[in-house]
Amino acid sequence: MNVFTIKDLENLSGIKAHTIRIWEQRYSFLKPKRTETNIRYYSTEELKAVLNIALLNKYGYKISHIDKMSSDEMRQKIIELSHAEAQQERLINDLVQYMVDLDIQRFEEVLNQFIRARGIERTITQLVFPFLDKIGILWMTNFIQPAQEHLVANIIRQKLIVGIENVHSSMSSDKIVVLFLPEGEYHELGLLYIYYLLKSKGVQVLYLGSDVPVRDMEFLVNAKKPDFLLTHLTSVPANFSIDKFLNNFQATVPEAKLVISGQLAVCYPRKSYPNLSFKRSLQEVMEFITSL
Repeated sequence: MNVFTIKDLENLSGIKAHTIRIWEQRYSFLKPKRTETNIRYYSTEELKAVLNIALLNKYGYKISHIDKMSSDEMRQKIIELSHAEAQQERLINDLVQYMVDLDIQRFEEVLNQFIRARGIERTITQLVFPFLDKIGILWMTNFIQPAQEHLVANIIRQKLIVGIENVHSSMSSDKIVVLFLPEGEYHELGLLYIYYLLKSKGVQVLYLGSDVPVRDMEFLVNAKKPDFLLTHLTSVPANFSIDKFLNNFQATVPEAKLVISGQLAVCYPRKSYPNLSFKRSLQEVMEFITSL
């Protein structure tokens, strides 16, 4: 069974822990248990309740009113919210709940419906990225199982691949971009999304995938003469040294232009390497792609 701390509830719902404690005292929808050391912990059902209550409260419902609703009434009120942002938040919360419950069929249905209505690009930016931000919080606290993350990540990966296969661009570019993840990095979702964006702009892409040794780059760079190599670093092993990677890269393919995006690009100190640029936000990635 999944259990969550009050800090998890705060991070996932946006409701301060102090407020959650007040809700516990005044209302009936939260009844946490306690560990032997008297630390609160919450069940999956209470996580779902807080997500739903936080959403209704944000869009105008008083907590005292929500407390009197049944779970079915609460769900109906959420569905009836007319604000576009409210519906988007509802779907993100649904994805979190379906992942926790391992309800993979309903998880996929949410994505499929949104893709049909808005397309793959908006699905990624408006649903998947905010969802992954929340999952990152759960992952760091070790309150989800690896199987849960892998199942949903694989579904998202499949949607991206279908989107890549089906995208057709009216634009054309003579630029060649190689996409890869260095040794030890296996989180492909960000890189696949960049693949989709590049292809939609008519850029030629050579996709190497995950866990690529630097020495394998030399042959490809010499054979294809790509304009850029791009990697998206999301979560690398603890023993990964970006400086060692960059030094090795520069020594192996010194003439290659390397672009790095992702979380590691955001937090990496602004050191100077020849032919290297960092893209520290999705906006910067988009601007780079447009420039091609």
